Amino acid sequence: MTAAPTSDRDADLDAARLLLARLGVSPEELLQSPAVRPAVPTFREYLPVVRAAVGAGTLRAYSSYWNRIEEQWGERRMDDVKASDISGLVEFVKANRVVRRNARSGRGTAENLIAALRCAYSHAAADGYLTKDENPALKVPKPRRLPSTRAALADAKLVELNAAAASSGNDPELDALLLRLHTETACRRGGALALRPVDLDEEQCLVRLREKGETERWQPVSPTLMQYLLQHAHDRGAAGRRNGQLLRYRNGTPVTRRRYDHLFTRMGAILPWVATQQISIHWLRHTTLTWVERNFGYAIAQAYAGHADGGSDAGTTVRYVRAKLSEVAAALAALTGEPHPLQ
Repeated sequence: MTAAPTSDRDADLDAARLLLARLGVSPEELLQSPAVRPAVPTFREYLPVVRAAVGAGTLRAYSSYWNRIEEQWGERRMDDVKASDISGLVEFVKANRVVRRNARSGRGTAENLIAALRCAYSHAAADGYLTKDENPALKVPKPRRLPSTRAALADAKLVELNAAAASSGNDPELDALLLRLHTETACRRGGALALRPVDLDEEQCLVRLREKGETERWQPVSPTLMQYLLQHAHDRGAAGRRNGQLLRYRNGTPVTRRRYDHLFTRMGAILPWVATQQISIHWLRHTTLTWVERNFGYAIAQAYAGHADGGSDAGTTVRYVRAKLSEVAAALAALTGEPHPLQ
């Protein structure tokens, strides 16, 4: 047993020592001068720092939202914003957004604005301007994401889409190539635009896809598509730029994401169901992967899609039934009706 304190002062000291022990703080640390926190910047001062620190994909996703934040809050310090202020800004931006053909009541706008603010505040916390607990964007919930309306296209609709693309517009050869590339590989738009001549393995009929999350994989393509890609590179000046973009217009200018927007706007004018259902290039990914899963099983469809092994909704078993590249090639061969070198 400990001796009883001889005075109130001894009791206070014992209580202080006990409190410090529970907090994990030593008396020496109390004598040190507190760290001086740097002055918290305004949004106009700090957002350029964030833009310079993020990757190209993040910049493309959030840049327009950072612009709106600067317009509304440019001179406000980042620690002068409350959760209610963010909720108000969300509603303002939703009310003044550009309504696109695939709009869903501004839910995407709200989600992206909150994500853009969380990104900016996480960098500010890492730089020591505020703590994680002082991040008001974390106190504003993102809207629940609705199930996607995308689905696999019927064979007849896919034929219609390809026929319309190959017989209209100012560059039907390019549009037909885009549709075939996405149908065979089930790649995302970013993966197609990132293709370079150096990414074509002619002997094994493989293309190297670099997509979101900095993923990279080799994907089988048919011999016919490989020849189309090589011919496209030769005819449009990409072949001599091995590390430059593969897909180009006739004048040699690299294709951008806008080509896809123009393509499906045109398809919507020709095929009313394209406009009504808001068809985009990503529907081809759904179409191909659904066909592969129905005919070759989940593991091969997962590999075909380039999804990470053992995703949160895939189950543990997927780690043990990983598909080989030759199996993906066999699925492609069945899809296109052409033998593949890796079979």
